[in-house]
Parts: sequence; C-alpha cells; structure tokens
Amino acid sequence: MTYKMFQKILKTILLFVGLFFAGYYIGVRGIIFDVSIKKPYSFAVKNQLAYSTKVDFSKFWQVWDASIANQNKATVDKLYYNAMVGMVGSLGDPYTAFLPPHVNKTIGDDLNGKYQGIGAELGMDNGQLMVVAPIDGSPAKAAGLKSGDKLLKIDGVTTAGITVSEAAGKIRGDAGTVVVLTAKTGDDPERDIKITRGVISVASVKWQDKGNGVAYIRISSFGAKTNVEWDKAVSDITMQMSELNTVVVDVRGNPGGYLQSAVHIIEEFYNGKPALWEEDAAGKQTPLMANRYGSFMKVPTVYVLIDQGSASASEIVAGALRAEVHAKLIGVKSFGKGTVQDAQDFKDGSGIHITIAKWLTPDKIWVHKVGLTPDVVVEITPEDVKNGVDPQLNKVLEFANPK
Repeated sequence: MTYKMFQKILKTILLFVGLFFAGYYIGVRGIIFDVSIKKPYSFAVKNQLAYSTKVDFSKFWQVWDASIANQNKATVDKLYYNAMVGMVGSLGDPYTAFLPPHVNKTIGDDLNGKYQGIGAELGMDNGQLMVVAPIDGSPAKAAGLKSGDKLLKIDGVTTAGITVSEAAGKIRGDAGTVVVLTAKTGDDPERDIKITRGVISVASVKWQDKGNGVAYIRISSFGAKTNVEWDKAVSDITMQMSELNTVVVDVRGNPGGYLQSAVHIIEEFYNGKPALWEEDAAGKQTPLMANRYGSFMKVPTVYVLIDQGSASASEIVAGALRAEVHAKLIGVKSFGKGTVQDAQDFKDGSGIHITIAKWLTPDKIWVHKVGLTPDVVVEITPEDVKNGVDPQLNKVLEFANPK
C-alpha cells in the first residue's frame, strides 16, 4: 500500500467517523434539516428542543435494579407502571395522569356508557379525593353518595396522597362485589357507605315533553354515544311536539367527557360563533366554532340546570348557551374545571391524559376552580331529596309557564 493510498483511506475513515458523531450530536440536540429539492430550492436548519434533554438515567436504573431483585413478575409490573404514574403525577396537575391498563380500560368503559363499578365521577379538591357526581341510576346514587362528598377512606384505607386514577382502580370491581367508602358531607360527621358494585349502563341523553311547549332534555355525560343519542332526542322532539317554546337542558351531576360532544350540542342552538376558546401555554387563543345548523336555533327560551356536579363539558355547554343565546342558568354554582386534556393510548392498554390548554367561554371567561354562578340560585335540601321534590326543575317550569 502506498503512502498516498493510506492517506486517502485514513481521510475517508475520519470523514465517516466525523459524520457519525456530528449526526449523533445533531440528533440528541433536536436539530433537523429541512431540504426541498423542488423549485424554489430551500434549505433550513431547525432546533426542535427549547432546552437540553440530557438526563443521566444511571441512578434510575440503579434504583430499578435494586427494587426488582428477587421480586415476582406481578410486583415488577406494578413497579413499572407506578414509576410512570409517579413521574406524570409529579407535574402537580390532577387532570394530567398516566393510566395503567386496568385504569385506562375503566375510563374508556365510562365514556362508552357501560362498565362495572359504583357509578360515580371522582375529582380532587385541594388534594382531597371527592365525588364530583354520582351517575343517575347508579349504585353510588342509590347508596346515598352525594356531589361534593369527601372520600376519606376506601375499604378502611386512607385516601391521603392518592390520585384520582388510583382511587378509581380501587373503587371499581366486578358486579356483585362490595366496596366500603368513608365519606363526609360538609360539616356532618363522617359515615361509612357500603356499596354493591353493579353493571352501569346508562343512556347519556333522555328527554320528556313537560307540556305547554317545554322540552326537557337530561344529559348525564358526554361520552362516545352522546352525539347519536342527542340527535335522536332532537329528532323525536321536533316530530312529536307540535309546539316548542322552551328547551331545558339539564347537566346537573354531569362530570363532562368529550369536548367535541359539547360543541355538537351547542351547535343545535347557534352557529357562526365560537362554542368556546382554547388557550395554549403561550397564551394564544383559538376559537372552536359552532358550524352545524341545528334544530333549536329559533326556540325563543332556553334554560340550563346546573349544580356542583356539573363540570368540564357541562360547563362549556352552559357557558356558551348563556353567552350566545341568553340562556338562564338555574341551580347552584358549578364545579369549575376549565382545562382540556389530550388522551393517548398505548399498545399495552395503558394511556396518558395530558393537560394541553385552558378552555374559555365565548365571552372569554375561565371557570377553572371558580365555576359558573347561576342567574337564579335554587338549593335542593335533604328534605327535598327525601320527598322526591325537584325545586330547581320546578323553578324552570314556573318561569316557562307563568300564571
């Protein structure tokens, strides 16, 4: 081999080594090259990462290896998922969560309208597990669990430090089995509530003709079937009611669900205006427009019934109808959840919900931790519940049918 040939080979090797390390550096720094070979030709270099992502995971793997030594597969799986639960939970947002497979399935079943459990939406209030709302016709509601109840224990074990996802996993179970919840309502003494789990299958939309041109529509959740059930209810109302002067939308005890279902319902009443605004982390506000032409756009009077269990998508509907069609809100102050989550599912059945934005009413009010204050406040007392009286709905019917 001649000296010149050796130099040429060495230069080639050094060139490839240099390109390799340059590519590695560019990759870990989040830099990409954007090249267009079509006219007009262009070349751009972009850095996708706003900050360094270099993390030394050696300590993590040391702890992992020490933790799984001599453990069985079930324990290792538990450690694996709990590591991700803890990581995401450390962000401090109760609505951002990693969901192990069994929890993610439970939540998916909720939105599909059929699952096994007690039938109650859970939330957090200043770190305390609480009931947002028991679902209509559920074992939870039959057993006396109420919106706003603090849940202090699950089967005798304290809920201090628990996440909503963990609590849901502990409370859910096969139909026919029993769970005991220690609950506290306001300043009342705590009480143990024994609930037999059941198969929860509830239509999310029901309606009634209340006479004198008043259509009452109850929405218990915003799930996978809500749009279809809503459209069926609207079709039935327009076909069966010869006179339609008032529409009453009842979202009491409705913990929310799919944002697009809320928009679909709003579009029944108006279009060409925002159903809500989304605000990202940078403060940029983007309208989600109501575009569909609905059947209730010419209805003269609209009322919305709300309570402390009305959250998220329920508040989107109530806030939009008050802002754009001057609907009157009747009841008590709503829950106050004003954030939007993006849901991603993984191949093993687990998932992650990440808060990606705030939502604002069409008049740009953020209800988070504040709630919507009704135009007419009407309380429901324990005596009303005992006697089967609904003073909130009665007040609406009084307004709709003045003597």
